[in-house]
Amino acid sequence: MKKQVLTLLFLGLTLIVKSQNSTEQVQKSSVEKSIFGIQTGFAGLWVYNELKLSNQIALRTEIGFDAYDNDEFYPDAGFLLTTFITAEPRWYYNLNKRQSKSKRIDNNSGNFFSLKTSFRSDNLLLDFGDANNARIVDNLAIIPTWGIRRNIGNHFNYETGLGLGYIHYFAKSSGFVKDKGEAAINLHLRIGYQF
Repeated sequence: MKKQVLTLLFLGLTLIVKSQNSTEQVQKSSVEKSIFGIQTGFAGLWVYNELKLSNQIALRTEIGFDAYDNDEFYPDAGFLLTTFITAEPRWYYNLNKRQSKSKRIDNNSGNFFSLKTSFRSDNLLLDFGDANNARIVDNLAIIPTWGIRRNIGNHFNYETGLGLGYIHYFAKSSGFVKDKGEAAINLHLRIGYQF
């Protein structure tokens, strides 16, 4: 009888033993479904949205105002404030590692690799002042970038990134002899607010 009671007790205990991996730990870390915010830096102001494509990949779309040195094609224009549009797939590659170390991953806080693709157009140029003839040559930049994004509190964040890529100037469409392409650098440091 003792053996039967001990056997039943042992079997009963094995049914209530829990695994070390709780349901929270089993869930994979993931980027947010959609985040919307505004950021500012040394030379501009940007409004962005990041949309989840997979657990580690988000598509960042952005529209903003950027200081632009226009000395290559129109040297008299000087620095201008240009409007630009960006589409940037981002791979947040260290979310699982950050979560396992109990670090924040909310609001897509992590390290990322991205392919920043930005377009500036003369049609989107904002003209402030008396230089009514200010113009730019339409251009498209594609820059692979490495960066980090971290949260400050619940709504604020900062972000920095560094990349080297290519920019193509569509100079022929502006009346120049030929188009031009050259190396481009993406170096940014931004602070922002997420809604």
